[in-house]
Amino acid sequence: MRKKVIAANWKMNGTLEQANSLLDAFASAPLTVNESKIAVFAVPAPYLMLAKEKLGGNPYLQVAAQNCYSKKSGAYTGEISVEILKSIGIDYVVLGHSERREYFSESNAFLADKVNICLEFGITPIFCCGEPLEIREAETQNTFVAKQLEESLFHLSAEEISKIIIAYEPIWAIGTGKTASNQQAQEMHESIRSVLAAKYGAKVANEIPILYGGSVKASSAVELFAQPDVDGGLVGGASLIADEFIKIINA
Repeated sequence: MRKKVIAANWKMNGTLEQANSLLDAFASAPLTVNESKIAVFAVPAPYLMLAKEKLGGNPYLQVAAQNCYSKKSGAYTGEISVEILKSIGIDYVVLGHSERREYFSESNAFLADKVNICLEFGITPIFCCGEPLEIREAETQNTFVAKQLEESLFHLSAEEISKIIIAYEPIWAIGTGKTASNQQAQEMHESIRSVLAAKYGAKVANEIPILYGGSVKASSAVELFAQPDVDGGLVGGASLIADEFIKIINA
C-alpha cells in the first residue's frame, strides 16, 4: 500500500519568530502520522536546521528543502546543493514547483538533472507538475502533464522512479483561492498514474504517491483525500496557519 504524504510548502514566508511558533505547534500537536502517513515541512532554507531540531523527535515528521541545484558543488553563489542538504540530514526536496518553472525558467531537462542528483544522494524528490489556465481551458492538460513527466522522469529506471513523490498542482488554483473539484483532481491523478503504468507497469505506478497541490483547505481535505488516486497534499497558504494545517494532516 502506497504511503500517504501531507507536505507543507511555506514558500518565502515567515520570520524566525513565526517559524519557531509554527514548528512548536506542530511538534506538540496530536497528529495522526505513522509508518503509512507522514507529514513533510518544506521551510525556507534558513530554517532547515531549526525545523530538524524542533520536529526531530517524531520520525513521521520530516523536513524538506524547497529547492536544490543540479550540481554537487562549485561556484554557484546563492544555490544549495544536495550534498549540503544531505549533510544536515534533509531527506526530501521540492522540485519543479510552478513558481520555479515560471519565475526562474526551470525547464523539464533542467529538472531531470535535479532529480538525478537528488537520487544519487538518497534524497526524495517531491516532483511537481501541472497545467496553467490556458491549457486547462483548451482541455489538453493530460498531454501537457504527461510531457512534464516524460521529459523529467522517464529516463529513470523502475527502481529509481519508485523513490519519487509526485505532486500535481493545477497552476490556476495556486494562491488564487480556486480549487479543482474532487472529480477534476481524481481525473488528473488517475491520468498521471496511467501514464506511469504505461511506462513502468501497474505495480510500480500503484506504489508512487501522487499529491494534490492547489489551495488545499481543511474544510475540503477529507473528501479530497478520499479520492482513490489522491494520496495527500502539497499545501501552501494553509500550512502557515497551525490549526488549519493540523486539521489537514489529520484529515
